[in-house]
Amino acid sequence: MQMPANPTFQKRDHMFLKKSLLSALLVGVLALSACSSGDDGGDPGGQPGAVPGTSMNLTITPAGGNDVNPATPITVKADHGTLTEVTVTNTAKGKKVSGALSPDKSTWTSSEPLGYGSTYQIDAKASDTNGKPGEQQARITTLTPKQQAEPNLIPAPNAVASTGVGVGQPIVFSFNQPVKDKAAVEKQLSVVSEPAQEGGWYWIDDKNVHYRPKEYWQPGTKLTVTAKVYGVDFGNGVYGAGDRTEKYQVHDSWVAKADGNTEQMQIFHNGQMVKSMPISMGKDATPTHLGPHVISDKHENYVMDSCTYGVCQGQPGYYKSNEKWSQRISNDGEFVHENPNSVGQQGSSNVSHGCINLNDENAKWFYQNLGLGDVVEVTNSGGKELPVWDLYGDWSVPWDKWLAGSALKK
Repeated sequence: MQMPANPTFQKRDHMFLKKSLLSALLVGVLALSACSSGDDGGDPGGQPGAVPGTSMNLTITPAGGNDVNPATPITVKADHGTLTEVTVTNTAKGKKVSGALSPDKSTWTSSEPLGYGSTYQIDAKASDTNGKPGEQQARITTLTPKQQAEPNLIPAPNAVASTGVGVGQPIVFSFNQPVKDKAAVEKQLSVVSEPAQEGGWYWIDDKNVHYRPKEYWQPGTKLTVTAKVYGVDFGNGVYGAGDRTEKYQVHDSWVAKADGNTEQMQIFHNGQMVKSMPISMGKDATPTHLGPHVISDKHENYVMDSCTYGVCQGQPGYYKSNEKWSQRISNDGEFVHENPNSVGQQGSSNVSHGCINLNDENAKWFYQNLGLGDVVEVTNSGGKELPVWDLYGDWSVPWDKWLAGSALKK
């Protein structure tokens, strides 16, 4: 039996058909659009860096904003196009930043660091594969540090450029601001030796980091020392003030061995003993430190003043005298130098305030043949070991403990 038509069902069927037809039409339009996009070289679809009216993207990195790290290179990249002009300008100074195009002219990269606390306008022009021109712009402002840390080097490279350094010379970066993030800074420091020798960094304190090899440098070694710290965050608002690369040359091996038992100092040149001389080291009240010392400074005439380490005029033990042929071996007042007042005790007893005393002839010879970075090894002095912080007490630290002094080992 045929059922009578239901008006409600008929209405729903009609609406369903209507929606189906609209959906089909919409799918067809989308399919047609997808098939035809890009065929006429038109807009690349609103992608990041898309240039209206062309088939290319122009991408600028960094794209804009504040507190940009000035060490970050600026790059401009043209996808499906060729760069025709890129300018990066310091808006305050009007100075343009140098940069270079890739061989296919699809990428431009800045070749110099930006300045701290500066604003730069970036303008890029290019043509797509069909020759249609387009351009993009961006503006960035670099971060402003609270303080900047200079990578000062010890020894000063110009001070040893003509003489070279001795086999015991540590390389020291002495920053003028404290370093909180030591690991971040140490990653940017390097010492390359030719021939290659094992070495490592050791942080003496928050401002000074030392590098030395496991054993004394080989004579003739060439050292290239680099600090790539510009833009590096030291912590607490401190950033690296600039990069630095310096070269050092290690001269012949000169090692002096001062023995408190024999009261003699033997001098070895490239491993061969060439001279022995009588000495007087520190007396019982002021013994010379034990262990390897490194010559850090030298003067034909030098005023020895105990007040420099706290014993001043009017106090017991105060002295002030001019000494010839003086070479510093620690920061707390130890020198190798001529002392006519102790010649009678040289070779027999220790009477100095911690220095190694010589007669005039031997002191002059020692001064003329040894210099910065050369080693004075002290044994049987009755003193304590030279502290690592006493400028160049580096060699008193066993190698495993030295390596543990690296911020990258913690």
